[in-house]
Amino acid sequence: MGWLFSHQSRPALIAELIKPQESERASAKVIAHALRGKVLWSVVEVTAKVAGEFPNLAPGESRRYIQCDLLKGGSNGWGYMSMDESMHPFYYSCPLSYLDMAPEQSREWREGVRAHHGKPTAPTAPI
Repeated sequence: MGWLFSHQSRPALIAELIKPQESERASAKVIAHALRGKVLWSVVEVTAKVAGEFPNLAPGESRRYIQCDLLKGGSNGWGYMSMDESMHPFYYSCPLSYLDMAPEQSREWREGVRAHHGKPTAPTAPI
């Protein structure tokens, strides 16, 4: 995904990124967010309203994921580029507590987050 720019201020863009979203097919709400420099970290909970919108989610079921929004200022406003954990963003300043709030989608990325915070990596299962 590429960068999306708007004529908003940085605070207005962040407010837009963390507000609840509704559509006919799903709803999403940010249950936690933290700004680390030019990276906005969020834990997002998506709830399906119809079957087939998200793999393995029936209507009414929810799933959480960790989102990484890179923020960049320009001459006419601010922009962002969104990624989630499954895309293994090469940014590791995500709050450690967020790892307990969403199911793991990338073991390598989570190990990078723990290393960034000086924490040992999670033990691996014996083969």
